[in-house]
Amino acid sequence: MTKKLMAQSRWLILIICLFSVSFAWAGQKIAFVNQTKLLQKAPQAEAARSKLQKEFAKRDKALVNLQKKIQSSTEKLQKDAAILSSTELNKLKRKITMMRRDLERDKAAFKEDLSIRQNEELLKLQKSVLQSIKTIAEQEKYDLIISEGVIYASKQIDVTDKILAQLKKQYRSGK
Repeated sequence: MTKKLMAQSRWLILIICLFSVSFAWAGQKIAFVNQTKLLQKAPQAEAARSKLQKEFAKRDKALVNLQKKIQSSTEKLQKDAAILSSTELNKLKRKITMMRRDLERDKAAFKEDLSIRQNEELLKLQKSVLQSIKTIAEQEKYDLIISEGVIYASKQIDVTDKILAQLKKQYRSGK
């Protein structure tokens, strides 16, 4: 009988705890924000993509030109292999090998530099997004704004579009 009484009292305590938690949260203002959407659609994101494209366009074009030179030299080697002297043939092969090495080295440096710059721009964007979330939370007196890892969020608590509007406002004002 004592075990049964203890089990019932545990259930009673659990039920009381659950009700008290739900009452505690009843007056709270909670929202959800889709940060992925913000990072894709914010004007700051588009500006960063444009900036990076302009910054790396010259190097990208140089890589494409080097690839074309390698392709042209390879075609020449295949076409003229029979009529070239062994010295010329070896010289052309070395030239192609050196160009391929240069291309691989330049590609690797390009990727590394681009990755570093993308991370820098992403960090700036994330700071901007977090500042906008904080601004909206303070203006509209939210107690809690949650983000990723949410299984479901109703449209009533989704403040993503408000945050996006704040980011657009912030972008236009030049912050």
